Amino acid sequence: MDKRLAMLAVAVMMVATAARGQQGLKISELLYQPRSGEAEYVELYNDSGVGVDLAGYHIVRVLHDTLSTHYPLPSYQVAPYGYVVLTKDAASVINCYSTRYLPLLVECNLPSYPNGGGSVVLATADSVVVERLDYRPDMHSPLLRDKAGVSLERRSFARPCNEAGNWFSASSVAGYGTPGYENSQSTEWLVEESSFVFSSELVSPDGDDYQDVLTVEYRLDRADLTADAAVFSAAGVKVAQLLNGVLMGTHGNFEWDAAGVPQGRYMVVVTIYDRSGTHQVLRRPVAVVAR
Repeated sequence: MDKRLAMLAVAVMMVATAARGQQGLKISELLYQPRSGEAEYVELYNDSGVGVDLAGYHIVRVLHDTLSTHYPLPSYQVAPYGYVVLTKDAASVINCYSTRYLPLLVECNLPSYPNGGGSVVLATADSVVVERLDYRPDMHSPLLRDKAGVSLERRSFARPCNEAGNWFSASSVAGYGTPGYENSQSTEWLVEESSFVFSSELVSPDGDDYQDVLTVEYRLDRADLTADAAVFSAAGVKVAQLLNGVLMGTHGNFEWDAAGVPQGRYMVVVTIYDRSGTHQVLRRPVAVVAR
């Protein structure tokens, strides 16, 4: 092989490896100062196209800037491009915030997070730090008089976790917290969720011409976006690829024919990309049923 081509191949492999290394579980949201009697929570995001089991990961308490007590996470499959909310009291989170997908809340032991600032560490069982957030009250909006009950949201998963300006208060419109779904302060939004309209939340592929096929219609303000779309089981297994690098245009539709798919709950995941590589992930739960 030509020496220059060999060097180029090695460089491509290094870039690809680095890109893969940036994917996986990431810290997405933190409620460190709940209202009196309510529960803290830590939200994680799976920034990859494969399911990730929480087993083997720990949330670690930091003491004097040193990793201290480990809190092993239970076995739970985080879906590709999906969220999971860790808390000591799921009922408290459900009562206080809009939680669209209740199965995404996992009760487990967690360290307490001081109101004056601290660190959230996600690590492997052998203390390899996956991500670390060093949070401070001044990350919140200066317009907030009372920070109690207001979560800190990550703005971009493409930027380092601790990068300045990458965290901000959840918006009041979102109820000051978005446990289990897209952050209200995300800078990675390319389209509105309402741009995609699903024909139904149920699919009944029984051949009676009623809800046999799921149809997704879309209208976009831009004509330069590409998309992938896939369907995943509750266990995070891909069961169908609906779009693969398709140039969307300003309007159109695509379908999922669920014939032969077992009854159960599934997640349709649509990933939108622009020319700069910024991506946005939309999720919608769908149930396959028999009538």
